[in-house]
Amino acid sequence: TLLNLVLSHGLFYGGAAQFAAGMWEFATGNTFGASAFTSYGAFWISLAAFTWALEGGLYAAPAEIDLALYFLTWGIFTVLIWIITFRLNKALVTVFTLVVALFFLLAIGEYSVAAHKLAGYVGIVCGFVALYTGWAILLNDTWKGEFLPLGAFATPIPVAEKA
Repeated sequence: TLLNLVLSHGLFYGGAAQFAAGMWEFATGNTFGASAFTSYGAFWISLAAFTWALEGGLYAAPAEIDLALYFLTWGIFTVLIWIITFRLNKALVTVFTLVVALFFLLAIGEYSVAAHKLAGYVGIVCGFVALYTGWAILLNDTWKGEFLPLGAFATPIPVAEKA
């Protein structure tokens, strides 16, 4: 079914592949990439496993508050990650701004059809912005230049020297 296709994609590409990418980022010393990829990989694995188990009848449907709290928790975590993006580039700020909006809309969407539908649209826009951002990072790094702009900050936030 279409649901199984989407869930397997979420489990393996959104989940396992992102989780593995996080481990590789950790190995290179990229704390932001490690934290983001590993965390969101785990998110997709947990969401896919939860949905598959639910659809398979392993347990009763959760109450609205259960999923609302699940998405709210991820929204709060994403706000913390979003703050860090202001040290990186405007493209990542945009991606994570949309992810923050998406998680909060999904939480509200447990009680509102309109918010749930809006979350779908925000998710689609977020996907396209993330696709551009990922492509720009890959292209610019591989070709050793800025071929697709990421929106560098004009004045970087100063970093304290280590003692």
